[in-house]
Amino acid sequence: MQLSNGSLSAARGGQNLLGISIIAALAGFIFGFDTVVISGANLPIKELWHTSPWFHGFFIMSMALWGTVIGAIFGGIPTEKYGRKKILLWVGIFFSLSSIGSAFAPDPYSFSFFRFIGGVGIGISSVAAPTYISEISTPATRGRLVAMYQFNIVFGILIAYLSNYFLKGVGGANDWRWMLGVMALPSLLYTLLVIGIPESPRWLIAKKRNEAAARSILQKLGVMNIDDEVKTILSALETAPDKKQNGAGFFSSKYKRIIWLAFFVAFFNQWSGINFILYYAPEILERAGLAARDSLKNSIALGGTNLIFTFAGLYLIDRLGRKTLLLIGSVGYIVSLAMVAWSFYSGAPAGFLLLFLLLFIASHAVGQGAVIWVFISEIFPNNIRALGQSFGASIHWVFAAIITLITPVFLDADNGIFKDNPWPIFAFFAFMMFLQLLWVLIKVPETKGVSLEELEKRLVR
Repeated sequence: MQLSNGSLSAARGGQNLLGISIIAALAGFIFGFDTVVISGANLPIKELWHTSPWFHGFFIMSMALWGTVIGAIFGGIPTEKYGRKKILLWVGIFFSLSSIGSAFAPDPYSFSFFRFIGGVGIGISSVAAPTYISEISTPATRGRLVAMYQFNIVFGILIAYLSNYFLKGVGGANDWRWMLGVMALPSLLYTLLVIGIPESPRWLIAKKRNEAAARSILQKLGVMNIDDEVKTILSALETAPDKKQNGAGFFSSKYKRIIWLAFFVAFFNQWSGINFILYYAPEILERAGLAARDSLKNSIALGGTNLIFTFAGLYLIDRLGRKTLLLIGSVGYIVSLAMVAWSFYSGAPAGFLLLFLLLFIASHAVGQGAVIWVFISEIFPNNIRALGQSFGASIHWVFAAIITLITPVFLDADNGIFKDNPWPIFAFFAFMMFLQLLWVLIKVPETKGVSLEELEKRLVR
C-alpha cells in the first residue's frame, strides 16, 4: 500500500515493513538461483542426453522460461482475485516441486516438465512480489524496497554460480543433479516464511472491502494516520479512470502511455543480452579460451560484480532516480557490448574480454536490473496494478524465452550459425542498447519520490 511520507510511527513499524519486504523479496533469490543454476547443467546434460540444438534450446534450456511466460501472463489474475500472500505461498510450493523433480528427472522430458513448473513459479513471483512490496512501502522507500526483489535475484545468481562451482564433480557425471536439487532448501524455507507475512492492506480494501483487517495491518506497519490512509485509498479507487476489476479495460486508450512504457522497459531489458550471458556464461567463457573449471570460476566473478553493483543501484535509485540510472546503464551497455564483440572478432586475450563482460554486468545491475521491477510496479494505477505488473513481466519473459531458445542455433559449437566466432551476437545487442538510450532520453518519465496516486494523475490520460 502506498503510505504517505513520515507515516511510520516508530522504529518497530519500520522494522516490520523492512522485514516483511525482505521475506516477500526472497522469491527473487530463488528466481535468480533458478535462472542461472541451469548454466552449470548445460554442458553435462548435452553430453548425457545428446539432444539436437533445437531440442536442447527449447526443452532443456528455455522450458523454465516458457513456464515463466505462462506464470507472468496469467499471474495477475489470481494475484488480484486471491490476494498477494496466498499467491506468494504457492510460488514457494512450485519452486520446491521444481527443484526436487528436476534433480531426480530420469529423462529430458520429465526434466523439462519440472523446469516448466519452476518457471511458472518465477513468472508469478515477478508479478506478485513487486506488486505486494510496492503496496506496503512509502514514496521515499519504494524504490529501495521493491529493488530488494532485484537484489535477491542477483544474490541468488551469485549463490548459484558458487554452488555450481563447488558442486562441480560431486557425484561424478551426476553433479548437475546436485546443482539443481540444492535449490529445494531455500524454496522450502521461503514457503515457511511467507506464512507469517500479512496480506496487502491495499488489496484488502480494494478487492475485499475489509477495512478492519486492513487497519490492523496498517497499525502493525506503524502507520500514524490510519483514517487518512484509508480515505486516500478509497478516494483513488473512486476516481480511477476505469473501475473494472476484471481487466476488460486494461488496453483502454487511457492506459496507452503506461502500457508502452512497461512494454519497452521489459523489451530492452532482454535485448541487452543479459539472460543470454547469464545462461551461457560458462560456454561463452570457454569460447574465449578458458578451461571448463576456470569458466565456472569466472562466472562467479560475473555474479559477484552483479551483486556489488546492485548494491549501488539500491543506494542510488531513490536518490538519482529511475531515468538517470537507465541512462547510465545504457551507456555502459553500449561500450561493454561493443568491446566484447571486438574482443571476439579480433581474438583478444580472454582476460580482456572478461573485463568487458564484467562492465556489462555492472551496467545492467545499476541500470535496467535495479529499475525494471520498481518502474513497472509503480506506473500502473491502483485498480490494475497486478494486471499491469503481469503485462510487463510477461513481455520480459517472452523475450527472455525467445533469446534462450534460439541461442543454441547461433552458438552451438558444431552447428551454430556463429559457431566459429559469436561476435555478431554482441554487436547486435550493442545496437539494441543504442536504441534503448534514445528511448530513455525521449520517452521515460522520472518517478522517484512520487506517490502512486500522483503518478496515476501524471501518467494516465
